[in-house]
Amino acid sequence: MNDPVALRARAERLAAPLPPLLAEAEHLAASILLGEHGRRRAGMGDEFWQYRPAHHGDEARSIDWRRSGRSDLHFVREKEWQAAQSVLLWVDDAQSMGFSGDGTHGSKADRAQLLALAVAVLLVRAGERVGLSGAGLPPRRGEVQLLRMAQALAGGAGAFDYGRPETRGIAPQSRAVFLSDFLGDIAPVEAALAEAADRGVKGALVQVLDPQEEAFPFDGRTVFESMGGSVRFETLKAGDLRGRYQARLAERKARMADLARLAGWQFHCHHTGAPAQAALLWLYRALEPVR
Repeated sequence: MNDPVALRARAERLAAPLPPLLAEAEHLAASILLGEHGRRRAGMGDEFWQYRPAHHGDEARSIDWRRSGRSDLHFVREKEWQAAQSVLLWVDDAQSMGFSGDGTHGSKADRAQLLALAVAVLLVRAGERVGLSGAGLPPRRGEVQLLRMAQALAGGAGAFDYGRPETRGIAPQSRAVFLSDFLGDIAPVEAALAEAADRGVKGALVQVLDPQEEAFPFDGRTVFESMGGSVRFETLKAGDLRGRYQARLAERKARMADLARLAGWQFHCHHTGAPAQAALLWLYRALEPVR
């Protein structure tokens, strides 16, 4: 039989990361001003949205004769689109995401998890279904789903140096988001986007980088080692590598943008030293249904 005291202690350790992460995500989501409804469009539903001038081909029964009687034009009464879409998030949990350069801000994993949970808060409150790929959390509505996602995101780092996008559970014609540093082998990213495009899935790639990974502020003797320890490189003249490194990083970002464009997705690079609000707003807008 389990010791109640030990069981409670384990439960408290498990739950400890959840309230801060969820509270921070909700606070970040609350800082985004979306107007009346960031996702409104015409379609199936019960709520009135707007009047529009009647077009050739509109049925007579769709015309609002009371509104049309006040002008020389015919108007159609449109209702708000209310079909909830599914959005599946993949948040890279590889060892590389644990990097935090100068210690003045959190790791890449911290920021990716915060952005993922904050956009999930916005989507759930807009009535949409959100899930977490690779964690066995298919898209669902509601606050309980946000708690499940917070628990899954707080599960710790994975075993590999670099992550591979997980596409299982992404439904055809749905939406998806991949959050990662995208510094590993690019082939799995290409394969995941090709598979998503074949399913008619649209979405967004968010590359999360530490400012030091962008600026490469290293000189003299330096030892570079991957977070998982599988790669190690020592140089006496780190400064001589800066130009070549930055050129390679620029090539990677350009390649990610090209892959996103070819798949019908959008790409954004975000630095952990920058405020999270702008990245969250960009991500939420990138997930708006095509009009």
